[in-house]
Amino acid sequence: MITVLAGGVGAARLLRGMVQAVPAHEVTAIVNTADDLVLHGLSVSPDLDTVTYTLAEAVNPDTGWGLADETWHAMDALQRLGGPAWFRLGDRDLGTHLHRTGRLADGAGLAEVTSEIAQAFGVHARLLPMTEDRVATMVRLASGPEVGFQDYFVELRHDVPISAVRFDGVEQAHPAPGVLEAITSAQTVVIAPSNPIVSIGPIVAVPGINEALSRRRSDVVAVSPIVAGSALKGPAERMLRELDHEPTVVGVARLYRDIAATLVVDNADAAHADAVEAEGMTCVVTPTVMTDIEVATRLCRTILSSTLSESPRVDQRR
Repeated sequence: MITVLAGGVGAARLLRGMVQAVPAHEVTAIVNTADDLVLHGLSVSPDLDTVTYTLAEAVNPDTGWGLADETWHAMDALQRLGGPAWFRLGDRDLGTHLHRTGRLADGAGLAEVTSEIAQAFGVHARLLPMTEDRVATMVRLASGPEVGFQDYFVELRHDVPISAVRFDGVEQAHPAPGVLEAITSAQTVVIAPSNPIVSIGPIVAVPGINEALSRRRSDVVAVSPIVAGSALKGPAERMLRELDHEPTVVGVARLYRDIAATLVVDNADAAHADAVEAEGMTCVVTPTVMTDIEVATRLCRTILSSTLSESPRVDQRR
């Protein structure tokens, strides 16, 4: 079994390649839920839905999130009525949130509901929320106020400086059913190229998960979301810099070195391989920019083979 720690578009693209590299039923994704929110009375799980829609080949190809061929009648009506429409939910996407909200109200756990939604979309990989408890990413703006992650990311377009990030409620949270088992029983654990601060950070902060990863460190492979000093999508590079982390693959290595033995970096960062290894990690150099499914699949095969390599450095620049 392969277990992937996942959050957002980069993780979804990696998982799309992973289910080509190995049978889908052998893949488990532990997905960030600290971005979840209640909006218009509905329980919305953005990262879980992005992963589900991508694996179902139903995602909007232009955005990397939401459903393809979406319509927006409900949001347009809400906006005409003066309601908050800054977080856009498409008409088809609303069906997912209506189902999730109703099932949770009936007493089902988020792990069970996530499985139901995945099965309805024909997804054969196992998708697990990191926790069924409430955890909320809170972002402190450099100007002073603290806001929820979606307020920062969507409403403010992640275009304002920040000074801190915290995960409200994480100290009391428990890993969702199956999460720790997925880590301890996996042949390889992969940390997807997601934002280390607000996508992977909340997962690792759930009590018990960091410890489980540390015990499996030699079998944990992280993929850098930073390529040539920049994030391909989202504010990862700026967040790292604003929170006093080095916004390079070396900075990523410092964040992951206690829980992962290997860091996969893009060809563009080959010159940093020695510095990554100075942080105590094996460095794998290979194309990581997933421009299509073939590149993503090759990347996943390289990731899986890296834990079997006995050489101190794996260089697969092709």
